[in-house]
Amino acid sequence: MSIVEIDAIKMATKDLNGQIRDLMYAGSDKVLIKNVCGQRYIGTRLYSHERRKLDIEIFGTAGNDLGAFLFGHRLRVHGNAQDGVGNTMDDGEIIIEGRAGDVLGMSMRGGIIFVRDDVGYRTGLHMKEYLDKRPVVVIGGTSQDFLGEYMAGGIIILLGLGGKTHKANFIGTGMHGGVIYLRGNLTQEQLGKEVEILKLDNNDKEVLDRYISQFFEHFPELKLEKDQILYNDFIKLVPKSSRPYEKLYAY
Repeated sequence: MSIVEIDAIKMATKDLNGQIRDLMYAGSDKVLIKNVCGQRYIGTRLYSHERRKLDIEIFGTAGNDLGAFLFGHRLRVHGNAQDGVGNTMDDGEIIIEGRAGDVLGMSMRGGIIFVRDDVGYRTGLHMKEYLDKRPVVVIGGTSQDFLGEYMAGGIIILLGLGGKTHKANFIGTGMHGGVIYLRGNLTQEQLGKEVEILKLDNNDKEVLDRYISQFFEHFPELKLEKDQILYNDFIKLVPKSSRPYEKLYAY
């Protein structure tokens, strides 16, 4: 395996991403990026017709739009990430060993994102499914307001680890596809009017088992097993209608 290390201290965003792209085309398998401090778009300019794959480890705080348009690569952040993680992500995996900012997974249409701690506002905004792709976001903590806003497809899972309560409001506002699994309780006042609460069925339990198992494999430092939380007070949020705004149109 070809492993290359980059020291990103004081490096401009464009230069860093250009170097990563060059390494991909040169045949590198793994890139370690040290001293990252807010550089944006890491993992974005990595499309290739040959579907080359890079394993990228980031040490520091990743800037906005980490993994935007990600095309099958794997990103792991040893730290926090700012806004827009996985923006319009197509495929691949993003793992964040901390918290992430706002609009994580916006317009995401494939791949999977794991966040160990909390996320900001509007997580999952306009998430969608494309052909056989079904995007997944798993969050260890909780989120702020407008979770799953205008969500059209995919899966969001909130684990509420550490006994965190879900204080977000406007959850699922405009939601017309996909599903949100949330461990803990909510009041109806916290939800958008387009969302209803259902109990889990056997298929839901299989989904949770699969992705929660992967979550704890990625974060062994939590020293938790899936059986300690699996099926414990989970609720399922789904849209009441696939066309909540059909009366606004003339056709």
